Parts: sequence; C-alpha cells; structure tokens
Amino acid sequence: RLLASGGLLAGSGLVTGRWLLRHGITPPLSELFPGELRIAVDASYPPFAVATADDLFGLDIDLGRAIGERIGIPVRFVNMGYDGLYDSLQTGQTDLILSALLMDGAKLGDVRYTRYYFDAGLILVSAKNQPIESSMNSLVGKSLAYEFGSAADGEARAWARRIGDFEHRPYELPEYALDAVRFQQADTALVDAIAGRLYLRQHPDWQADYVSITHALFAGAVRIDRIFVWRLVNRALQDMVDNDSLDKIIARWL
Repeated sequence: RLLASGGLLAGSGLVTGRWLLRHGITPPLSELFPGELRIAVDASYPPFAVATADDLFGLDIDLGRAIGERIGIPVRFVNMGYDGLYDSLQTGQTDLILSALLMDGAKLGDVRYTRYYFDAGLILVSAKNQPIESSMNSLVGKSLAYEFGSAADGEARAWARRIGDFEHRPYELPEYALDAVRFQQADTALVDAIAGRLYLRQHPDWQADYVSITHALFAGAVRIDRIFVWRLVNRALQDMVDNDSLDKIIARWL
C-alpha cells in the first residue's frame, strides 16, 4: 500500500512537472481529475455536513458543489470518519477535503490549505443597545456569560487574570449563556461563532450584535503535490468571496 501511494505521488508530480516545463499553464481538467472532483467529508457535523438515508446536505456540501460548478467539473462526496480525511488525500482516494477542517500546522508537510471560508472562533454577543467592544477592558464592571468548561471559559479565565473586574456567569450550554443576555441577566456572552450565529438565526427578533475575539479558521485541504488543484479551488473560493456567494451559502446555514 505504501509503494502504491508513492507511485501515485510520483505520477502526479510527473504530470505537474511536464506541464510546467512544456506549457507553464494549468493542465486540462482531464489531467487533474478522474472525471470528477472527489471531496472528502465527515457528514456528522451539522450544519456543515449531515448524511440522510440517500443524500448529504449542509454548508460544506453546498460549498463543494459551488466549487465544482466554478471549476467546471462534476462533484462526488466521499463520506468517511474524520480520522480518514487526510489519509484519503495521500492515497489518492479524494482530491479535496471540505469538512469544517481547522488548519493544522503539523500537516503542512503533507497538504496545502485553501484560503479559509469560515471563522469559527469566539465572539462576544450583546444587545444592540448595549454594544461592547472587542477589547477586554470593555468588560470592566460588566457581567460575562459563557459555557462552563468550554474554550470561552478558558478565555474568560485568562481575561480575569489580566483585568479581573468583571462578573462571571457560567452556564451549562452556550445557548443558556445567550439566553442570559437576551433576557438581560448578563451584559454579554462569549460563545463560538457557530453557536452564536445559530442562536441569532433562531431568534431573529432579538436585536443583537457581535464582535470577533479569537479565530478558528475552516479551510479546504489538497495534497501538497497537487498545486494546480489547489489553485483551481482557491480561485473558485476567491470568486465566491468577491461576488458574495460564499456569504450567501454561510447565511443559508448559519
């Protein structure tokens, strides 16, 4: 299996090298893909990807289809466990991972990450009539709600060591922390962007704002030697940013 994988890598590198030397341009799609763009996904993480009896749906699914449309090639999703995603690239089973994938510095020798398409980091949510800045100092004298034991809890504890003077309101779930702000039991809530956006979607009548505090960037990944595939995917993503279609896909699910 290792020898076969090495042959795949070498073969792909030869194709890339030949085209760079002869043409200096992107090879035709027939040289890059086996007739389709194969996208690895772990369809167990709503709202990014969920499997039904006969289909897949979610933000990553819509995004993958839009990328395929812009490249001009059919898309096939390969549903698998999260642990198999990177291996599927190395063995040539798939061409691209789209699966709420956080960039991992330890993988940079094996893959190229695309530009990020969603930031799932922590956000501060507050009512519009009580806006709070992204600075820690804006919390002085305020009450902060967050999920106990979460990344938000860790961030709040770090803030407390630096500025100290704010009230902690830990809750069992991020939704409860956001409830506290909505019902004026806390000034602001620190939650991850996914939980925050889903909550605001479920309560459209609540006039609230949020500011980004930390970053957790979701991106696609392509095997490191497949630079032309990476360029095509990045170009498609950038086009979707430029014409706001990426924002529309995100808003559909979050």
